[in-house]
Amino acid sequence: MGRLAITTLAAFMLVTAPASAACDAARPSDREAWRGELIGRTGVSAKPGGAIRHWVSPADAGALLVLAARTDRDGRCWLQVRLPRRPNTAKGWLDASLVQPAPTAWRIEVALGARTVTLVRAGKRVARYRAVVGAPATPTPRGRFALTAAYSNDPGDFLGRWVLTLTAHSDALQRYDGGDGRAALHGRGGESLRDPLGSAASHGCVRLSNAAIASIVRRIGVAAIPGTPVRIVA
Repeated sequence: MGRLAITTLAAFMLVTAPASAACDAARPSDREAWRGELIGRTGVSAKPGGAIRHWVSPADAGALLVLAARTDRDGRCWLQVRLPRRPNTAKGWLDASLVQPAPTAWRIEVALGARTVTLVRAGKRVARYRAVVGAPATPTPRGRFALTAAYSNDPGDFLGRWVLTLTAHSDALQRYDGGDGRAALHGRGGESLRDPLGSAASHGCVRLSNAAIASIVRRIGVAAIPGTPVRIVA
């Protein structure tokens, strides 16, 4: 059975299984994480079954990274997800029946000290790339995040070939370039080529060569980018 067929079967089993079994299947492990693909505007609560505190939609993120899963007393499965908002630790619970579950074996690890980005699949390193990270005054935020979207771009533009937005936001900048200070992984072009790979010179984003970020997008797949876990460490 091919990898696509196995992934599809796993997601089907999660949707059709009893709630307790579905929650067990959705719990993340070292080799596999789960993404909740948003079908529409979805309410998020501070605890399973609690009052809705926030709303998320596909415009905010195509999918949300599942941090934990729990079955309530009525047998309903709830997923705790990383939210694409401040603070960077923002999380909440949503009804698992309101999202499309999808497993992913991919994750990205950013080492700020080494100034590298490592692509991991099922716990094994696939590739490692040199990167430009945040300058001392505008450091790249550290923590457990997720990708929210992938945008193709002009390779000669400052942001390079691809822009992969994160749930992470700058701890130093509330606003930047007309936006809310959200961090991203992106390519390099134009003026951004002045800062060599392996330096600490960005406003908080992680810059990769166009070839490197195109390789990440190609391997994971554009549709599967949202919800992919990203861990950024010192």
